[in-house]
Amino acid sequence: MPPSQEIAQLGIVVVIVLLIVFYGGTMLMTLGIGRKRENADGYMTAGNRIGFGISAASMTATWIWASSMYASVTAGYTYGVSGPIHYGLWGALMILFIYPFGKRIRAVAPRAHTLAEVMYARHGRSSQLMLAGSNVLGSLISLTSNFIAGGALIAMLSPLSFGTGILIVAGGVLLYTLWSGFRASVLTDFAQVLCMLGAAVVVIPVIFFAAGGPGMFEAGVAAGSVTPQQQDFLSSEAFLNQGAPYIAAVLAYAIGNQTIAQRLFAVREDLIKPTFITATVGYGATVIGVGMLGVMALYLGITPLDGDVNNLLPQMAATYLPWALLALAFLMIIGALSSTADSDLSALSSIVMADVYGQSVGKDKANPRTMLLIGRITMIVATGAALFFATSQFNILDLLVFVGALWGCLVFPVIASFYWKKVTNMAFTVSVIAALVVFLPVRFEWVSLTGVLALPIEVLATVGIGVVLGIMAFGFFGLRVGVGVGIAATLAAAPFTLFFLRDYTVLSASLVAYAVSFLVCWALSVRSKQRFDFATIRRLTGDFDTGETPVTGAPADDDSSRRPGDGTPAHARD
Repeated sequence: MPPSQEIAQLGIVVVIVLLIVFYGGTMLMTLGIGRKRENADGYMTAGNRIGFGISAASMTATWIWASSMYASVTAGYTYGVSGPIHYGLWGALMILFIYPFGKRIRAVAPRAHTLAEVMYARHGRSSQLMLAGSNVLGSLISLTSNFIAGGALIAMLSPLSFGTGILIVAGGVLLYTLWSGFRASVLTDFAQVLCMLGAAVVVIPVIFFAAGGPGMFEAGVAAGSVTPQQQDFLSSEAFLNQGAPYIAAVLAYAIGNQTIAQRLFAVREDLIKPTFITATVGYGATVIGVGMLGVMALYLGITPLDGDVNNLLPQMAATYLPWALLALAFLMIIGALSSTADSDLSALSSIVMADVYGQSVGKDKANPRTMLLIGRITMIVATGAALFFATSQFNILDLLVFVGALWGCLVFPVIASFYWKKVTNMAFTVSVIAALVVFLPVRFEWVSLTGVLALPIEVLATVGIGVVLGIMAFGFFGLRVGVGVGIAATLAAAPFTLFFLRDYTVLSASLVAYAVSFLVCWALSVRSKQRFDFATIRRLTGDFDTGETPVTGAPADDDSSRRPGDGTPAHARD
């Protein structure tokens, strides 16, 4: 029998005290780095010299957001034992896949602030706006989902309403992030990740044994609470509906997400590899472990409160934990959502500071004080926008998969732009637009995947499988292996995917985004006569505060490198 839906609450006084302690503590930490005359570059990337401990903790905390915890629990409840594994394992591996590409990105643009800033130097305004625009959308969605998680948690564990909860979380995060920006984010991440990992180690086993221990699984099967697919570690249903779309989504997150890129530009260049390997292990263990709470809820026959799966994580904690550990679980979730929400605010401010203001007036003419003001205003506006969207209470898992697939349109053009001299601005722009034109109708089922239309979509999706696996292989083993894996994967998958993928819309749409962007970008670039000089990127990116050449020995930037009138690099002309 499922447990009673009567759950414990911490009470309004306890919740308020916990929130004051948490956000007050983070605010006190950031006061140590606040200055009356803040540095604009430090506000965005902390001087590009963050050490291993802070950078690894920050990367782990940013990737372990409340949304990933909630979504992993949802995956466990929906797909059974393999759900959290598909969610956590692939997410962890995508962190690992960042570092080979990250090393190349830092080598090309050692003192950049955003990927969009690098795309401006590589191609011009249109590619910059595409990457910056997608990151504004992605960070707003991420910020919204974290506010939703916080509002749901506070509403469940106290008499406070959901609306009051999201206001408290938004205000708390904005309070400690506003003054010092990215530096406040990475400093508080260290404390937040210790809180998250420590709480997870204690909370998950306690809930497991309080809920019945191993006996709950036998009882769940006997009660008919689970299907054979939900009991299977190798569930095809879980892989096709959860695992495969998420592989495509998180690869796009790894390459296109400014919160990740910001940490890539901030960490010391020689520490990129150990930072991302450490974050891989920390993320995978924590998120898979938390996701098992969803599996427990499934076997116990628990119904989510108000029919909202976003409630499952706090519901399980409130049902089975004693008061003190419930408070610890509360802080774990608050720490997870805050660590990513402050990263989203920092990412959004950097995009507006560097890509909207900085590039519009020129790196050498940008006023650092104006940049800081713009960055802080951006954080305030973004918080207000996310609060507005949070009132809709979207399904967090759906939000994550959607924005990841959306970024999939950009993955190949972005990666190719760091390695292939022949990629042009036209190839980048047209390939992304073409991928969006195909992705959106498929993803939202504006077109029916039946009859003659289904087969071309399946062919493109099959090519997309090759593109995803080829990109992964290329990152670690080079071009020849990457091309070989991509071709082999496409041919091997074709007998199984044709006349089959039409039943899996989310997966098909994600793969189509990769395929179309790859095919169009390759077709428009392969015959190009452009031979881009990657040293140009070093001249066009760098510190805003000093205006100095960012790399010793690199030629100074001058007006001749830009197209007259619009600030676009002359080399980006097609």
